Amino acid sequence: MNKEILYVVDSVSNEKSVSKNLIFEAVETALAMATRKRFGMHMDVRVVVDRHTGDYDTYRRWLVVDDEDPSFESPERQILLSYAKNRGLDVAVGDYIEEKIASVEFGRIAAQTAKQVIVGKVREAEREKLVSSYRHKVGQLIMGTVKRFDKKGVFLDLGDNAEALIPREEMIPREMAHTGARMRGYLKEIRQDQRGPQIIVSRSDVNFLIELMKLEVPEINQEMIEITGAARDPGARAKVAVRAVLPNIDPVGACVGMRGSRIQTVTTELNGERVDIVLWNDDIATYVMNVMAPAEVLSIVVDEDQRTMDIGVDKDKLSQAIGKGGQNVRLASELTGWTLNVMSVEEVEAKTEAEQQAILELFVNKLDVDEEVAALLIEEGFSTLEDIAYVPKEDFLEIEAFDEDIVNELRERARTALLTEAIAKDTPIPADDLLNMKGMDKELAYQLAALKIRTMEDLAEQAVDDLLDIEGMDEDRAAQLIMTAREPWFASGSAQ
Repeated sequence: MNKEILYVVDSVSNEKSVSKNLIFEAVETALAMATRKRFGMHMDVRVVVDRHTGDYDTYRRWLVVDDEDPSFESPERQILLSYAKNRGLDVAVGDYIEEKIASVEFGRIAAQTAKQVIVGKVREAEREKLVSSYRHKVGQLIMGTVKRFDKKGVFLDLGDNAEALIPREEMIPREMAHTGARMRGYLKEIRQDQRGPQIIVSRSDVNFLIELMKLEVPEINQEMIEITGAARDPGARAKVAVRAVLPNIDPVGACVGMRGSRIQTVTTELNGERVDIVLWNDDIATYVMNVMAPAEVLSIVVDEDQRTMDIGVDKDKLSQAIGKGGQNVRLASELTGWTLNVMSVEEVEAKTEAEQQAILELFVNKLDVDEEVAALLIEEGFSTLEDIAYVPKEDFLEIEAFDEDIVNELRERARTALLTEAIAKDTPIPADDLLNMKGMDKELAYQLAALKIRTMEDLAEQAVDDLLDIEGMDEDRAAQLIMTAREPWFASGSAQ
C-alpha cells in the first residue's frame, strides 16, 4: 500500500504537471478523512506521509484553548489549558496536543477519497497557475471570447483554459453580450473567492476608457500627450482632460483624430458612450470653462477656501450646461475636483450681490466703519473678519486709501470682534505668534488652538505623534512645524 501511494503521487504529478508535494498533501487529507469516518467525524486528525518511503503515521490532536475562551466548543477537538496543565503537559494556548493512533489502510475508500481530494487540489493548482500568468497584466486591457453569462456577469474565455469574469456591476449599462463574441476589458484585479483566484475584468471602470485612449492615440504612449484626468457615466457620457507635453502639438485634435476616427473607435468600444476631449489648463477658471463644454460659460465666481464655483450661463442654455440628470456638471465636478454650481447669469449676479451685501453689513457692524470703507475692503478681496485680522500688514498697506494707523485700527477691531465671537462660542483663538509662524496657515492655527496649542511655545512642547490626529497632517510636516516653533529656544541659547 505504501508503494501504491508513491505510484499515485508519481503518476498524477506527471499527468497533471503539478508538484508531488501537492499530491502528498492531498493523500494526507484523504487519509485523515478516512480515519475520521472510521473513528468519529468530530475528532481532529493529522496524517504525515513519508515522501521517500510512502510510510505514514496518524495522530489525533486537540487544540489548547484558554479556560475563559468562549469559542470552546467540543472536547473532541479542543482541550482547556488548565486540564492540559493538570496532565503535566508543557503547552500554551494555541498549541496542539497529539496522540498517535492506528492508521487506516490506503484501501478502496481511502483511495476514492484521495482521488476526489487530488482532483480538487489539481484543479486549484491549475487555476492558480493560469491566474498567476495574468497577475502582471493587472491594470492592462485584455481580450476574450464571451463563454457564457448568468446572474453573476459575463464569463470570458481568455484561451489556454483561462477564464475571466466581468461582474454585472462592471458591465456597461444596457450592453448586450452574445456568446462567441469578442470582448475587451480592463483587468481590474485578481480576486480571491471560495473557488480560488478569479480574474476580474471591468468595462465600466474609468481606467478602461483611459487605456482605450492610450491604445488609439499613439502620442499618449509616446509621452507627447498626457491624460490629466477622466470621468465617466458608463454607457452615456465621459470627459477626458489632456495636455501637450511637447510644444506645437494639438492634444485635443490628436485624440479626436482625422474626422473623429480615433475617438469614434473608442466610442464604439464603449457601446456608444459619448466622449468629450477637453484641454487641461493650470488656471482653474479656464479649465472649468473647457470642461463645461459644449455649454458656454459667461461668468465664474470662485471660492478657493470651499473649492466651489458658481458658474453663470445663458438662461436658455441652462439645461444644456447641467445635462440630463445633472450629468454634464457632475462629470465636470468629478474631473476638476471642484464643486460646480451651474445657474443662470442673473442668478449668479443675484447671489453674488446678496453675499456681498451680507459681507458689507458684517464689516459695518463688526468693524464700526461706514459703507464706503466696507465696500473698499470687499473690492480689495477681503470677505471675512479673519482676512482683516490676520493678513500680513505689508499686504494691507498696499491699499492706497489706507495708512498704517488705519490698518492697525482695522486689524485691532477685527481681532476684538473675533475674540468676542470666540468667547460667545467658547472657541479657542490662536495667538499672533502662532498665526504668523513660518509654515503656518490660518486653518491649521485654529485647529491647533482647538487642541489647546495656542502659542509657538505650546507647539514647541509637542511631540510629532500629538499632531497626527489633525486631518491632512503627516509626520514630516508635524516635525517641521515643531522644529520651527523651537527655533526661539536655540536662538536664546546661542545668545547666552
